[in-house]
Amino acid sequence: MKAKLYVFVLVMLLFQACTEQVDMSARYVFIEKTAIDYLKGHPDTYSTYLDLLYRVPVSAVSETTVGQLLSARGNYTIFAPTNEAIQNYLDSLYASDETDYMTAASWDAFTDSTKLDSIRAVVVKNSIIDGGDLGAAYTTHDFPVLNGGEFGTVSLNDHKLSVYYTDNPDEIFLNKDCPINAKNRDIPVLNGYVHQMEKVIAPRDFSASKYFREIIDKQKDGYLVMARCLEACGLMDTLSAIRDEEYEMKYQRGELKGWMSHDYFCQLPKHRLYGFTIFAETDDFWRSVGIEPKDPELLPKLQQWLIDNKQYASDDTFTTGTDYDNEENLLNQWITYHVMPMRIPADKLVIHHNEVGFTLSNPTVLGNPVMEYYAVYGKPRLIKFYESKESKGVSINRFPILDNGRRGTGKEIGCDAGKEGLHIGSDDTRAVLSEIVNCCVYPIYQPLCYDDETKTNLQRERIRFDVMAVCPEFMTNDIRKQVLPSFSLSDADFYYMPQSQNYIYSPNLFLGDETHFRYNNFYGCSVDNFQADELLVYGRYDITMKMPPVPRRGTYELRMGYLAMDGRGIAQCYFGSDLDNLPVQDIPLNMEINGEWPICGWEADSEDDDYNSEIDKRMHTNGFMKGPLSVCPMGSSPTSGARYDLRSIRRIIVKTTMEPGVDNYLRLKSVLESRTKGLIIDYFEIVSKEVYDNPNTPEDIW
Repeated sequence: MKAKLYVFVLVMLLFQACTEQVDMSARYVFIEKTAIDYLKGHPDTYSTYLDLLYRVPVSAVSETTVGQLLSARGNYTIFAPTNEAIQNYLDSLYASDETDYMTAASWDAFTDSTKLDSIRAVVVKNSIIDGGDLGAAYTTHDFPVLNGGEFGTVSLNDHKLSVYYTDNPDEIFLNKDCPINAKNRDIPVLNGYVHQMEKVIAPRDFSASKYFREIIDKQKDGYLVMARCLEACGLMDTLSAIRDEEYEMKYQRGELKGWMSHDYFCQLPKHRLYGFTIFAETDDFWRSVGIEPKDPELLPKLQQWLIDNKQYASDDTFTTGTDYDNEENLLNQWITYHVMPMRIPADKLVIHHNEVGFTLSNPTVLGNPVMEYYAVYGKPRLIKFYESKESKGVSINRFPILDNGRRGTGKEIGCDAGKEGLHIGSDDTRAVLSEIVNCCVYPIYQPLCYDDETKTNLQRERIRFDVMAVCPEFMTNDIRKQVLPSFSLSDADFYYMPQSQNYIYSPNLFLGDETHFRYNNFYGCSVDNFQADELLVYGRYDITMKMPPVPRRGTYELRMGYLAMDGRGIAQCYFGSDLDNLPVQDIPLNMEINGEWPICGWEADSEDDDYNSEIDKRMHTNGFMKGPLSVCPMGSSPTSGARYDLRSIRRIIVKTTMEPGVDNYLRLKSVLESRTKGLIIDYFEIVSKEVYDNPNTPEDIW
């Protein structure tokens, strides 16, 4: 990995009227070869690209060009298109039926100067990733390893670039069809790396709404049924949202500030982007069950098919009229279960890091199963993503048999018929990943629904989820599992959220006036954390989070996983469904309490499993549990993981009756005057009585 470069300089942004000028001297201009020097040294290949670099400003209010930026110190990944690639791009624009702004395939043939500037920016800004002064540039060794995986940093055009591989190890593509030259790649320059591109990276600036409307207008095959359902159910306006402009202006004006915490500066997210993920049955599937995507009567016929095939649960209430945009309508409830309120790229459908048998050095070899639980769009409902070696990719609502005994392996050893789940076609050519700026669309090959069997199976297993899974914005804005070229920690790995009176970044997360939020991204580091991240909150904190919904009515435990350490604080817990009147729960939670405290009752596992079970029962009675056996740093042996670390604690916050279809909230408020004693959260568990108090099958230790 290329080490991160720490540059202790200040980049001054001088605002005058409506323009700004970046002080390039602050970034140090080198006498040695920068990216610009390299490109200038190869005019036969890059002369057109060079010309464009000096014509495109860094931003709409900037007088500094991208060419000037690349002549200064930094960490740039440059996917430089050749002269031929750029000419081919112009040829394709001119040949398009939609092009009426150019009279020939030439930069001199544009009749619309605004469109000319826009096209120039497409070529230039999509070709560069700026790692920032504290970041790093990407070599091919640092690229995401899975097909459809995305770089941890967006391009200058705020687009995510994805990577695709073939059976030929020399072939690497960006955004599916843009090949990187096999010889001229990983070229080191003083301020980054240059990769020669044989095609211009030019993703269409499509929102999900525009994408699906085009399918309807042109009657395109593939996702026509999904497109017509989304339109009928009134979701097109929602799917058109791309970016929160209020946050954008507050960030650019400096009205929101980061925070210095324990020698690290916690940065604010650069944007607040909106995002969605849609799982869509293909039109081929619908034809196989007798439904024609172009049928004028598609919607009533589809709704009747849902009724006939019972694509709902027996305790659901719904209407079956033609008011499809009504949340109570059956078609509406069914289609919104296909929509996630976050954009999830292919390599983040589940997050691999600390499961037994997995290592980042060989990430294509899977270890023990991993899973994610989220709330879907619309009514409060739960969905599960799962991947194991046996599942052959990520599946939705798969409920396999696991070897999860005390001396088991934790691996999948079978899956009953009807519980295999729905395979997500992330490798399918019909998957739409980098083509839509605010959405990923994945094909599925069976109907997806929240029926009785799904609800019952979800209730019968432990629902463990990362603390940041409750905030969709953290996935959409690439804060969660931020994959950077270097795994050494820097300020780039820590994020800060403004207090809620200044701005609410996530509606599922409310931060009090004296609450200082710090999100730690430890991805790539050897830590006991569930998914290599954690939330730390300092000050006289008061934080409230919306929890995922439960699948069925019943008695559940809500547990919180954390790493107990000196300097942690004491929090009073509140939990309930009435956000304005949350009941207090039990005695305050002391996060310094670890296995050394007698009240915890922790003892290391012995060879006597009956005795080990008694220790677990005693801890549970006292409101504590050991860490999971499945969590171990960087895929090491379970005996070096969370269950054997006396600091890794699960605390039972509340045991109560919970209702399905209802939003529940957890509030944690400091009871100390200290502003330095922190709150730490790694993950949560929601566990039904059928799991934690099952007389026949005790809850597993994994």
